Amino acid sequence: MPLRSGDDPGRSVIRKSSFAPVVAPDTRLLVLGSLPGEASLAVSRYYAHPQNRFWHLIGKAIGTELVPLDYEDRLAALLRAKVGLWDTVASARRQGSLDASIRDAEPTQLRDLAASLPDLRAVGFNGKTSARIGMPQLAGSGLALIALPSSSPAHAAMPLGEKEKLWSALGEFLR
Repeated sequence: MPLRSGDDPGRSVIRKSSFAPVVAPDTRLLVLGSLPGEASLAVSRYYAHPQNRFWHLIGKAIGTELVPLDYEDRLAALLRAKVGLWDTVASARRQGSLDASIRDAEPTQLRDLAASLPDLRAVGFNGKTSARIGMPQLAGSGLALIALPSSSPAHAAMPLGEKEKLWSALGEFLR
Protein backbone atom coordinates (compact mmCIF):
# COMPACT_ATOMS: atom_id res chain seq x y z
CA MET A 1 0.00 0.00 0.00
CA PRO A 2 1.45 3.42 -0.85
CA LEU A 3 2.26 5.79 2.00
CA ARG A 4 -0.23 8.53 2.69
CA SER A 5 0.65 12.03 3.79
CA GLY A 6 1.66 11.87 7.45
CA ASP A 7 2.56 8.15 7.39
CA ASP A 8 5.89 7.30 8.96
CA PRO A 9 7.73 4.85 6.68
CA GLY A 10 9.79 3.66 9.66
CA ARG A 11 6.74 2.60 11.71
CA SER A 12 4.29 -0.07 10.79
CA VAL A 13 0.65 0.73 11.36
CA ILE A 14 -0.68 -1.84 13.80
CA ARG A 15 -4.25 -3.01 14.13
CA LYS A 16 -6.06 -1.41 17.06
CA SER A 17 -9.21 -2.67 18.73
CA SER A 18 -12.11 -1.13 20.57
CA PHE A 19 -13.03 -1.87 24.17
CA ALA A 20 -15.93 -3.98 25.39
CA PRO A 21 -19.25 -2.15 25.54
CA VAL A 22 -20.26 -0.54 28.82
CA VAL A 23 -23.99 -1.24 29.09
CA ALA A 24 -26.63 -2.52 31.50
CA PRO A 25 -29.91 -4.29 30.70
CA ASP A 26 -31.82 -1.02 31.30
CA THR A 27 -29.64 1.13 28.99
CA ARG A 28 -31.84 3.67 27.18
CA LEU A 29 -29.16 5.67 25.36
CA LEU A 30 -26.05 4.27 23.71
CA VAL A 31 -23.26 6.70 22.81
CA LEU A 32 -20.83 5.44 20.19
CA GLY A 33 -17.39 6.71 19.30
CA SER A 34 -15.38 5.44 16.38
CA LEU A 35 -12.21 3.81 17.77
CA PRO A 36 -10.31 4.71 20.97
CA GLY A 37 -7.39 7.09 20.47
CA GLU A 38 -3.82 6.50 21.60
CA ALA A 39 -4.31 8.00 25.09
CA SER A 40 -7.36 5.79 25.67
CA LEU A 41 -5.70 2.66 24.33
CA ALA A 42 -2.66 3.26 26.54
CA VAL A 43 -4.77 3.15 29.72
CA SER A 44 -7.71 1.00 28.48
CA ARG A 45 -10.25 3.72 29.27
CA TYR A 46 -12.84 5.45 27.11
CA TYR A 47 -12.07 9.11 26.36
CA ALA A 48 -8.81 9.33 28.32
CA HIS A 49 -7.24 12.23 26.40
CA PRO A 50 -7.33 15.17 28.82
CA GLN A 51 -8.52 17.59 26.12
CA ASN A 52 -11.36 15.38 24.90
CA ARG A 53 -14.62 16.98 26.05
CA PHE A 54 -16.68 13.77 26.12
CA TRP A 55 -17.06 13.56 29.92
CA HIS A 56 -18.03 17.22 30.12
CA LEU A 57 -20.57 16.94 27.28
CA ILE A 58 -22.25 13.71 28.37
CA GLY A 59 -22.30 15.07 31.93
CA LYS A 60 -24.38 18.00 30.65
CA ALA A 61 -26.81 15.54 29.05
CA ILE A 62 -27.31 13.53 32.24
CA GLY A 63 -27.15 16.48 34.65
CA THR A 64 -24.09 15.17 36.51
CA GLU A 65 -20.61 16.68 36.68
CA LEU A 66 -18.42 13.77 35.58
CA VAL A 67 -15.03 15.42 34.99
CA PRO A 68 -13.94 15.47 38.68
CA LEU A 69 -14.85 11.80 39.18
CA ASP A 70 -12.42 8.93 38.76
CA TYR A 71 -12.97 6.67 35.76
CA GLU A 72 -14.90 3.90 37.50
CA ASP A 73 -17.23 6.45 39.12
CA ARG A 74 -17.80 8.08 35.72
CA LEU A 75 -18.86 4.74 34.24
CA ALA A 76 -21.09 4.01 37.23
CA ALA A 77 -22.76 7.42 36.87
CA LEU A 78 -23.44 6.75 33.18
CA LEU A 79 -24.96 3.36 33.93
CA ARG A 80 -27.14 4.87 36.71
CA ALA A 81 -28.33 7.42 34.14
CA LYS A 82 -29.08 4.53 31.73
CA VAL A 83 -26.33 5.53 29.29
CA GLY A 84 -24.04 3.00 27.61
CA LEU A 85 -20.77 3.41 25.70
CA TRP A 86 -19.19 1.60 22.83
CA ASP A 87 -17.59 2.18 19.42
CA THR A 88 -18.56 1.61 15.81
CA VAL A 89 -15.15 0.20 14.82
CA ALA A 90 -14.20 -3.17 16.32
CA SER A 91 -10.69 -2.97 14.91
CA ALA A 92 -8.73 -1.10 12.26
CA ARG A 93 -5.26 -0.12 11.22
CA ARG A 94 -4.51 3.41 12.34
CA GLN A 95 -1.40 5.42 13.00
CA GLY A 96 -2.09 8.02 15.66
CA SER A 97 -5.55 8.92 16.90
CA LEU A 98 -7.28 10.71 14.04
CA ASP A 99 -10.38 9.13 12.52
CA ALA A 100 -9.10 10.20 9.11
CA SER A 101 -6.24 7.72 9.58
CA ILE A 102 -8.51 4.69 10.10
CA ARG A 103 -7.86 2.01 7.47
CA ASP A 104 -9.40 -1.43 6.92
CA ALA A 105 -12.09 -0.87 9.55
CA GLU A 106 -14.03 -3.85 10.84
CA PRO A 107 -17.34 -2.65 12.33
CA THR A 108 -18.65 -3.71 15.72
CA GLN A 109 -21.84 -5.77 15.93
CA LEU A 110 -24.11 -2.83 16.74
CA ARG A 111 -27.30 -4.49 15.62
CA ASP A 112 -26.67 -7.44 17.96
CA LEU A 113 -25.92 -5.16 20.92
CA ALA A 114 -28.98 -2.99 20.25
CA ALA A 115 -31.19 -6.09 20.04
CA SER A 116 -29.92 -7.21 23.46
CA LEU A 117 -30.99 -3.94 25.14
CA PRO A 118 -34.81 -3.98 25.48
CA ASP A 119 -35.06 -0.42 26.88
CA LEU A 120 -32.79 1.17 24.26
CA ARG A 121 -34.44 4.24 22.72
CA ALA A 122 -31.64 6.17 21.05
CA VAL A 123 -28.08 5.97 19.79
CA GLY A 124 -25.82 9.02 19.72
CA PHE A 125 -22.84 9.00 17.36
CA ASN A 126 -19.83 10.97 18.62
CA GLY A 127 -18.51 12.48 15.40
CA LYS A 128 -18.88 12.00 11.66
CA THR A 129 -16.89 8.77 11.37
CA SER A 130 -18.93 7.07 14.07
CA ALA A 131 -22.17 8.16 12.36
CA ARG A 132 -20.97 7.12 8.89
CA ILE A 133 -20.08 3.62 10.08
CA GLY A 134 -22.83 3.05 12.64
CA MET A 135 -25.97 4.62 11.21
CA PRO A 136 -26.32 2.21 8.27
CA GLN A 137 -26.09 -0.75 10.67
CA LEU A 138 -29.01 0.55 12.74
CA ALA A 139 -31.16 1.95 9.95
CA GLY A 140 -34.71 0.65 10.23
CA SER A 141 -34.22 -0.38 13.88
CA GLY A 142 -36.84 2.05 15.17
CA LEU A 143 -34.22 3.73 17.36
CA ALA A 144 -33.58 7.47 17.28
CA LEU A 145 -30.17 7.90 15.60
CA ILE A 146 -28.45 11.17 16.53
CA ALA A 147 -25.31 12.49 14.87
CA LEU A 148 -23.35 14.57 17.39
CA PRO A 149 -20.40 16.89 16.93
CA SER A 150 -17.19 15.18 17.92
CA SER A 151 -15.95 15.64 21.47
CA SER A 152 -12.38 15.27 20.19
CA PRO A 153 -9.87 18.10 20.58
CA ALA A 154 -9.26 17.68 16.83
CA HIS A 155 -12.79 19.04 16.22
CA ALA A 156 -12.36 22.57 17.52
CA ALA A 157 -14.26 24.35 14.72
CA MET A 158 -17.53 24.31 16.70
CA PRO A 159 -17.70 26.39 19.89
CA LEU A 160 -18.11 24.41 23.11
CA GLY A 161 -21.42 26.12 23.92
CA GLU A 162 -22.92 24.88 20.66
CA LYS A 163 -21.64 21.35 21.32
CA GLU A 164 -23.15 21.48 24.82
CA LYS A 165 -26.55 22.43 23.42
CA LEU A 166 -26.54 19.56 20.90
CA TRP A 167 -25.27 16.97 23.37
CA SER A 168 -27.68 18.12 26.10
CA ALA A 169 -30.59 17.15 23.83
CA LEU A 170 -29.68 13.50 24.53
CA GLY A 171 -31.21 13.92 27.97
CA GLU A 172 -34.73 13.72 26.51
CA PHE A 173 -34.20 10.00 25.84
CA LEU A 174 -33.40 9.35 29.49
CA ARG A 175 -36.60 10.74 31.02
